[in-house]
Amino acid sequence: NKPRGHILTHLPKGEKEQQEAIEHIDEVQNEIDRLNEQASEEILKKRSELIAKIPNFWVTTFVNHPQVSALLGEEDEEALHYLTRVEVTEFEDIKSGYRIDFYFDENPYFENKVLSKEFHLNESGDPSSKSTEIKWKSGKDLTKRSSQTQNKASRKRQHEEPESFFTWFTDHSDAGADELGEVIKDDIWPNPLQYYLVPDMDDEEGEGEEDDDDDEEEEGLEDIDEEGDEDEGEEDEDDDEGEEGEEDEGEDD
Repeated sequence: NKPRGHILTHLPKGEKEQQEAIEHIDEVQNEIDRLNEQASEEILKKRSELIAKIPNFWVTTFVNHPQVSALLGEEDEEALHYLTRVEVTEFEDIKSGYRIDFYFDENPYFENKVLSKEFHLNESGDPSSKSTEIKWKSGKDLTKRSSQTQNKASRKRQHEEPESFFTWFTDHSDAGADELGEVIKDDIWPNPLQYYLVPDMDDEEGEGEEDDDDDEEEEGLEDIDEEGDEDEGEEDEDDDEGEEGEEDEGEDD
């Protein structure tokens, strides 16, 4: 700051005031950023505490999200019932990446209490990722189980289980375009409630059937109306032809 102050003393009065104003704006802007960050941390902490009161909040949110649910096998869902908290942390410099932490209760699948995956730029500036090694309990490794299931199902490919959600923690092949990481960070994390509240299709099936009956009745009425319109159209065409015929006769005369 001292060298800058030294320069200011040699500037004309108007320019010096402007330069001082710019520096003060910069200080105020930094204070705004600091307060925004502090406020958002407090609000997110409060949100996490509220979410903790709702059983199966995160597994429901993931199952209701179209892109994430496509990655979930039945046993993945069972394991995610033990997921109690998700945290997304964006590093100070946005370019330097982010981390997603998944907090689990004691469960029959793995020993870890927290599973994390982190995305960052390495020393050469290329995107890379690293994650927690999952300490699977004996015979419970879902990533191996999913590959065995797929081999057995290779003859019936339409019935294949998706690759396990948990293979994502070991997949570092495309850290610059990690679809699941981006979806959680940019789509789910800002407002997970919108996916938690997506109506369960099973609960709505009864209502849906009634709606279908109503729709069919409406379609039936529309068909009748359309037929009526077509008949009228044909009558109009007959009238037109009759008039044309009379005109032709008039011309012959």
